[in-house]
Amino acid sequence: MFSIFKPFIFSLDPETAHDLAINSLKLNVLPKNIFQVENEDLLETKLFDKILPNPIGLAAGFDKSAEVYNSLFKLGYGFVEVGTVTPRRQLGNPKPRIFRLEKDQALINRLGFNNHGSEIVLKRISENLPSGFLGINVGPNKDTKKKEEDYYICLSRLSSYAGYLTINISSPNTEGLRDFHDQSELEKLLLGINKIKLEKNISKPIAVKLSPDINNSQISKVIELILKHRIDGIIVSNTTDSNRKNLSDIQKNENGGLSGQPLRNLSTDLIKKFYKETKGKIQIIGVGGVDSGNSAFEKICAGANAVQLYTGMVYKGPGVVREMKKELISILKKENLKNISEAVGINA
Repeated sequence: MFSIFKPFIFSLDPETAHDLAINSLKLNVLPKNIFQVENEDLLETKLFDKILPNPIGLAAGFDKSAEVYNSLFKLGYGFVEVGTVTPRRQLGNPKPRIFRLEKDQALINRLGFNNHGSEIVLKRISENLPSGFLGINVGPNKDTKKKEEDYYICLSRLSSYAGYLTINISSPNTEGLRDFHDQSELEKLLLGINKIKLEKNISKPIAVKLSPDINNSQISKVIELILKHRIDGIIVSNTTDSNRKNLSDIQKNENGGLSGQPLRNLSTDLIKKFYKETKGKIQIIGVGGVDSGNSAFEKICAGANAVQLYTGMVYKGPGVVREMKKELISILKKENLKNISEAVGINA
């Protein structure tokens, strides 16, 4: 069906097409069984001590304000991450702010954390409890002076309905956000997060979403702090604001974060580096260029416990997860692996 409608969808402005997708999913009419596959038990995955049906998740950025997560679970995702959610409602940057790079199977976005705000998101989730493992990605409002305070507000407000919470320090579209990759700034943030967890009795797993533009000298320092402050996982990685020189599309120089195929090798290499240095002590979720069973398996073999996609669904449609699951099962049988977890880190 998607292949029939794709020319029409791609004739629309990307943000209009996205809004259409959200409104379609609100109808919640697709039956879950059409996205199930045989032998899916081979893909059963443990993430943050939770058993999931498969390791394929939807990355934050699609369901920014937690409007359609239960419809997304029906599409076959093993887990879904909503957000980025900020304490207060935020309109984001001026439009246009999403660009399709069709020749490169990529997107550039400079959305700027547009979302309905934490209070509306909290009410929405409390009235429509998640039918699967839900991650909530949080970040600061653009005009907040002390950005770390916004993370604490969101953690306190949203933790009760989250399967896990993601601290987004890596979007290139919020000024100063990536400063949290600096050792002293990250230490201050993580200390504050653990203080809030203790004060508010928050026991939910915490992941930190990292930039793909991190340099090698920063990796060991980040890992040291992640382990020291007992953070449960990392998401590798967010969009990149570099890596443009080999792109073909005319829109390649638009400002914003680049996602999709150009990020595939960059994020996989970074996963390997983090896996080698952490030696499996923390969970890794791999993101960037995931749109097939093969690309998912590649990241899992590099050390990811699970993967996420977003741009892959834009180009391949809602059936992408079903096809990925079928391909992953085929790969596991070919490699004589009894479960997807046996592949974690085997090529690192």
